[in-house]
Amino acid sequence: MPLEPYQYLSDVWKDGIFDNKVVFCTGGAGSICSAQVRALVHLGANACIIGRNVEKTENMAKDIATARKGAKVIGIGAVDVRNPEALAAAADRCAKELGAIDFVIAGAAGNFLAPMDQISPNALKSVIDIDVLGSYNTVKATLPYLEKSAAKHRTDGKTKPAKGTGGRIIFVSATLHYSGTPLQSHVSIAKAGVDAMANAVAIEQGPKGITSNIIAPGPIADTEGVARLSREDGREQNARSIPSGRYGTVKEISDATIYLFSDTGNYVNGETLVVDGGQWRTSGVQSSGPFKYPDFLLSGAVVTGVAGGKKSKL
Repeated sequence: MPLEPYQYLSDVWKDGIFDNKVVFCTGGAGSICSAQVRALVHLGANACIIGRNVEKTENMAKDIATARKGAKVIGIGAVDVRNPEALAAAADRCAKELGAIDFVIAGAAGNFLAPMDQISPNALKSVIDIDVLGSYNTVKATLPYLEKSAAKHRTDGKTKPAKGTGGRIIFVSATLHYSGTPLQSHVSIAKAGVDAMANAVAIEQGPKGITSNIIAPGPIADTEGVARLSREDGREQNARSIPSGRYGTVKEISDATIYLFSDTGNYVNGETLVVDGGQWRTSGVQSSGPFKYPDFLLSGAVVTGVAGGKKSKL
C-alpha cells in the first residue's frame, strides 16, 4: 500500500534532484529495496524493478509509482538473477522504455536460519548463486548503460553537475560476516563475496566515472527479513542490545541511498556504508549476567566482584 513520504525519506532532500534519471533494481519488490526505489522516484527518478514473483513485482511497481505524479515505474517479474540472459533482457527493456539506466541497486538475496552442519551443499550454492552470481549478472547486464550515464554526468567535485549525477551502483549487503554470526554462515560467505565484488567494480570501473558502493543494513523493523528470521518474543531485547537502542527503519536505508546517488556522494567510491545503529560493534558485549548490556551502563553502578574493578575518582 502507498506510504507517506516520512516513512521512506527524510525531509532534508530537495525535490527533483533525480529528475530524468532511471534506477534499475533487483529485489525491487522487497521491503528495503522498494523503499529505496520509492524515495528515488519521489525525488524525480523513473524506475524498473526486477523480481521472481510476477504479481508481487508488478503490483509493487504500481504502488511505487504513486510516490510522484507522472512517475514511470516498470515491474518485470519472472526474472531469476541467476539467469544472465533474463537480466540482460530486463536491462535492455528498462533502457528502451525509460531511456537510460543511471543508477543500479543490486538487492536480490536469499536467506534462512540454519547451523553449518545442517546446510546442504545445494542450499549453500543457492544462496551464493542468488547473492554473488546474481549481483555479478546485474553488473554485467547494466554496465554498458552505467558507462554511458557516467560519461554524461561526470563531475569534478568543483562545479555543480548540469544534468545531475549518474553511473552509480549500490550493492545491498549485510554486517553478518564482520565478526561472525551463528546460523548465518551461508549468507556470511555470500555477502563477503558481494563486498569483494563491489570493491572490484569500484577499482576497475572508477576510471570510467562509475562509483560502486555497499550499503550494509542492520536489523530493519517491519521488513520481511526481521519477520522471517527473528523470534517475535526476542526482538525487544535484541533492539536494546543495539547501541542506538532500536531497530532501524527503511527510511534510513533510503536516505543512505540518496546520499550515495546524489551530488553528496560524488567522491565516495569503494566504500561500505553500515546502517545498523552500531549493532555489529557489540558482538563482544554481555547480553546477560551482572554486566548486561546496556542495563549496567545505564544504571551508573560501579563494577564489583572482579579483581579488575576500580571505583572512579571522578
